[in-house]
Amino acid sequence: MTRSALGWLDLLMPRDGGTRKLASDIAYGPQERHRLDIYAPKKLSAPAPIVFFIYGGGWDSGSKADYQFAGHALAAAGYVTIIADYRVVPEVHYPGFLEDGGLALAWALHEAVAYGGDPDQIVLMGHSAGAYNAVMLGLDGLRYGAPDMSGRLRAIVGLSGPYDFYPFDVPASIAAFATARDPLLTQPVNVVPERPVPVFLGHGSRDTTCLPRNAVALAKSLRQAGGEVTERYYDNLAHPGPLLSLFPALRWRAPVYREVVGFIGAQTTP
Repeated sequence: MTRSALGWLDLLMPRDGGTRKLASDIAYGPQERHRLDIYAPKKLSAPAPIVFFIYGGGWDSGSKADYQFAGHALAAAGYVTIIADYRVVPEVHYPGFLEDGGLALAWALHEAVAYGGDPDQIVLMGHSAGAYNAVMLGLDGLRYGAPDMSGRLRAIVGLSGPYDFYPFDVPASIAAFATARDPLLTQPVNVVPERPVPVFLGHGSRDTTCLPRNAVALAKSLRQAGGEVTERYYDNLAHPGPLLSLFPALRWRAPVYREVVGFIGAQTTP
């Protein structure tokens, strides 16, 4: 198996203890990439909130195998964590990757209870393109086949995400979104419902891949709709920084992990 740079970090760097990978490669749909992994605390005496983590990769790459550190990090904080592979460009284009997310979420609501998850407490979280997917599924998920999460979706966490990037002007967004029938509806800033669930937006101030203005614009739209937003901008971090700060050995760089876990804990009940 060919590993990415992140995959080597995931393999070589220490991970959080007190956790376990409960299941690997569970099928949530019929396609080859419709597979997910589940992480949880080793000691789980009652159903725990579910964090559904979506990795990035420009909508054209990525593998759940490279994100075990994220699964263990969130499980160490007390959450049953699901990380799903999904189809990417060129196999699919918008909205295919969001529809896969909706399908995986439907599985989670019906099946995660068997793995110690509480389907009445769902948190969507993602990094980069995965943050886009998480935010879109949280704000406008029914459009993409996600289950009705009314009263169940407790929060959304977006790290380094693109939320306001139309017109499409870089190869990744052109490849993923150029065929969209209504490009404006592909933008999170344009699909915010009234009184959305609380949202955490973390962004590196040195991010030149997804400029911090994306988080600023989404936060403004959320507040205008009556939503509660927590914004954090990390001065010393570039695009991958907030994600890498989930590694135990890199948490000294910025308080991303502590602030994300604190935010999720304020929206859920252990």
